[in-house]
Amino acid sequence: MKYIPYGRQYVDKKDILEVSKSLKKNLITTGSYVKKLETKISNFFGSNYSVTCSSGTAGLHLAFLALNLCENDVVVMPAINFIASYSMAKKLKAKIYLADVDAKSGQMTPETFNKCVEINKIKKIKAIVTMYMGGFPENVENFHKIKKKFKCFLIEDACHAMGARYYSNKKLQFIGSCKHSDLAVFSLHPVKTITAGEGGVVTTNNKIFYQKMISLRSHGLIKKKNQHWKYNISNLGYNYRLSDLNCALALSQLSKIFKFINFRNKIYKNYQNNFKKIKSIVTFYNYNKKNKPSYHLSIISINFHKTKVNKEKFLLFLKKEKIICQYHYLPIYKFNIYDKKEFISNFPGAEYYHKNAVSLPIFYNLKISLQKKIINKINFFILKNIKNFF
Repeated sequence: MKYIPYGRQYVDKKDILEVSKSLKKNLITTGSYVKKLETKISNFFGSNYSVTCSSGTAGLHLAFLALNLCENDVVVMPAINFIASYSMAKKLKAKIYLADVDAKSGQMTPETFNKCVEINKIKKIKAIVTMYMGGFPENVENFHKIKKKFKCFLIEDACHAMGARYYSNKKLQFIGSCKHSDLAVFSLHPVKTITAGEGGVVTTNNKIFYQKMISLRSHGLIKKKNQHWKYNISNLGYNYRLSDLNCALALSQLSKIFKFINFRNKIYKNYQNNFKKIKSIVTFYNYNKKNKPSYHLSIISINFHKTKVNKEKFLLFLKKEKIICQYHYLPIYKFNIYDKKEFISNFPGAEYYHKNAVSLPIFYNLKISLQKKIINKINFFILKNIKNFF
């Protein structure tokens, strides 16, 4: 491996064999593997319904459409997230309010949500979008209480959280069970917990949402049973289908999900245990220990104010050492597509997170020797650049 990437897929012989088997089927799209994967995911998470689609972004779009999100409907979402949730809501001409995030976790909290509502004098909300940065589920039940208070819908942007669980009612619940949300959206991109190559999944317990998403992902078609030649279109839909080849890969990968998560957990703990020399500079967020994350990302917070360098110089140094770290993510309000007139607020948490958060490499089969290299290079660089160290 020339460079150490921040994330990558792991595909074994069983995965390849399953994809090969799917190629021998009569249908390689809208075939048996699609239904197999959807059934397996529903059974795995404990949701009533699952809908596969072409990407996590497509999944978010389908989720908004299922809620009948319309022009000027109010959506509240975190200021730090991948652009997909904002873009899809904006395409539907929703009125979007960005809430600040915790400075270390990068996640919207009940406190930052309430502040957004208060400052912007929001009275009626159509949907709240939560996001589990790095695959660490936080405040699941608290946002469910907020959803009930505002009598609105709650979408979990769980694209980082495939396989993550949270503690509720004295037991662990899967993100995706939708016990405390209306819909949960996952990504099957190569850097995620499991992959389909590309793809997404939406889970829900609402039959109406499910039926609408099934129709919309395939041009809005509604077919008559036993008369495949007869169909109608009640809604303008999309081609958001996921092929059987993709579903075969994801189905095979799903059987290894805890193997992948446990390996990521070991990497995360290795990082935690080996930055103790610089613990005054490098910190990890203190997540709820009762929850079981997916460890999609390994995010550290570096207090660059205490060093002679900034985040850009740190990332450039690591790149020269053939270590690729990443931003997750630039605040949404910093992009040109964001209308600066849309918000009344500043974002101290998001600003701190943006300046100091770094995602370290974490993926299945990242060798110990490479982990040591990453740790040693970071320790060297930070110790060299601490202000007044000597």
